[in-house]
Amino acid sequence: MTVWLMYIALGAFAGVLAGLLGVGGGLVIVPVLTFIFTAQHMPDSHILHLALGTSLASIMFTSVSSLRAHHLRGAVDWVVVRRISLGIMAGTFGGSWVAAQLSTRFLKGFFVVFLYYVATQMLLNIKPKPHRQLPGLPAMFGVGGVIGCVSSLVGIGGGSLSVPFLTWCNVAIHRAIGTSAAIGFPIALAGAAGYVVNGLSAPLPPHSLGFVYLPALTGIAAASVATAPLGAKLAHSLPIDKLKKIFALLLIVMGTKMLVSLL
Repeated sequence: MTVWLMYIALGAFAGVLAGLLGVGGGLVIVPVLTFIFTAQHMPDSHILHLALGTSLASIMFTSVSSLRAHHLRGAVDWVVVRRISLGIMAGTFGGSWVAAQLSTRFLKGFFVVFLYYVATQMLLNIKPKPHRQLPGLPAMFGVGGVIGCVSSLVGIGGGSLSVPFLTWCNVAIHRAIGTSAAIGFPIALAGAAGYVVNGLSAPLPPHSLGFVYLPALTGIAAASVATAPLGAKLAHSLPIDKLKKIFALLLIVMGTKMLVSLL
């Protein structure tokens, strides 16, 4: 029961983040699931694979709820979503295959570096200057592929990459966040599928579907779907920059905890 409550609490927090900051609840889901799975004595060689796969599977549900809320506010650019989605899905599925070949230790190190990168970006308020327009279809495919691949390696919906890219291309910040929420769905769909397929032959605990742990997915998804619209609503009324700095400190704490576990 205690573990179920932890999954639900994690999902509720991740759902608010997905709607509020547009950075993807995976930045919290992955490290917290890693800590929980370690406490449950799951196979050490596949703990992070399970955390990444479960995170992406949960984002399928969160992103639908979040993008719907942003769409109702007219904050999703569906032209951008259509142009980038093919590259996103190709990159994410390919990235999940790469992740399946890598060790938990390497993936942890990569995730820690990414957490520090995102936290630094938030703390210093580093934003690309909007000095160009969105590129053509071939370039959008390439950008989508990169965003998808990196997202699959860290188990996120891609917001920490797609929001800066869209801002750089002169997309207003609230519209960038809303569009990023929509982009999160093809990332999560392709990533979850990739982690399921690539984990089918691995020795995993009961109730696992490939590298997706179904009990954790159920608790996280149920709670995150309920809270994502709240986050989207708050995004239009709260001081986002201040909240991002607080969140950045949380990322540094979690990243440092994961780093210590590698030493």
